[in-house]
Amino acid sequence: MNNNAWIRAVLAREMAPLTRRAFLRYAGVGTLTWLGAPLWLPGETTVDLAVVKGAGDRACRAAVGLLGGMEAFVRPGDKVVVKPNMSFNRGEASGTTTTPAVVREVVAMCLEAGAKRVRVLDHPLRKDERCIEGVRESCAPFGRDLVQGLWDRDLFLETPIPAGRSLKQTSVMRDVLAAERLIAVPTAKSHGATGVSLSLKGMMGLVWNRSVMHWRHDLSEAIVDLGTLLKPDLVIVDATYVLSTEGPSGPGRVLQENTVIAARDMVAADALTVQLFPWYGRRMQPRQVGHIRLAHERGLGRMDVENLAVKQAVV
Repeated sequence: MNNNAWIRAVLAREMAPLTRRAFLRYAGVGTLTWLGAPLWLPGETTVDLAVVKGAGDRACRAAVGLLGGMEAFVRPGDKVVVKPNMSFNRGEASGTTTTPAVVREVVAMCLEAGAKRVRVLDHPLRKDERCIEGVRESCAPFGRDLVQGLWDRDLFLETPIPAGRSLKQTSVMRDVLAAERLIAVPTAKSHGATGVSLSLKGMMGLVWNRSVMHWRHDLSEAIVDLGTLLKPDLVIVDATYVLSTEGPSGPGRVLQENTVIAARDMVAADALTVQLFPWYGRRMQPRQVGHIRLAHERGLGRMDVENLAVKQAVV
C-alpha cells in the first residue's frame, strides 16, 4: 500500500471526528512530490505547510489538523474574524469566491475550539448582498448575522501602520481591530494587477479605501505595508477551484484542483500556492510575484518553501 492509500485508509477511520490526536498518529506518513524531491517528515516534526487534497470541507479540517488543530490557533473566549473572498456574485465554481463549505468548516472549528464570537467579514467590491449569499447560507446554522459584507464607512477606523514605508495609515474594520484572532481563507485566483490574489492581497478586503493603494502607492509595496498591520494567525487557501486567468473577477480558466493549503505564515502559504498551480498557462515562481518577494525580503514570512516542512494528505 502506498503512502497516499495508507493516509486515505487512516482518514476513513479517524474523520468522525478528526482530532489532533488522530492526526499525530499518522503525522510521519506522506510525501510531497509536486515541488521536486519528496519530503519525509518524522512523527513529531513541526509542519510549516499542510497540503490536503479532497472535498473542500474535509480537506480544510484535515489541513488545519496537520498544523495542530484549530485549538493551536483559537483559545476559549477568543473573538475571531474569518476573511474569505466574497466580492463577486459568480458562485464558487467560478473561482472568484471562497467555497462556502470551506468557510463553514472554519467557523465550526473555531466554535469547537471555544471561540466566544466568530464573524465572517469582507468589504465586497460589488455592493450587492448576493455576493455573500452562498457563504451566509452555508454558515446559517451558526447564526444568520455571522456573515457580513461591510459597506458602511462608520464600521471602519482610521489606523496607523507603524511599519509602513509607503502606506502609513488606512481605515480598518473595527471588528478586525477588536478581534484576538484573524483567519484568512482566500480562494486561489489570478489578478491582473498583482499576478495572484491570495492571503496577502486579500487583506485589502478588510480596509475601507483600497483604491488609493492602486493609484497613490506602488501596489506591491502597499500590500506588504498592510501585511505588517494585518497578519493572519492562520491562512487556509481554498484551491478547490483555481481561477488561473482573468482574475480577480473572471470569467477565466478555472482549474478544479480540490486542494487546501494551510499555514501559519501567509507568505509561505501564498508562495506554495503559486508553485503548485499554473497561472496564465505557465508555471511561476514566488519571486516573480512582486508583493510575495517584497514580503519575504521585509521579513513578513518566507517564500523559500523548499526549505520548509511541508506535509501532504488525501481525504
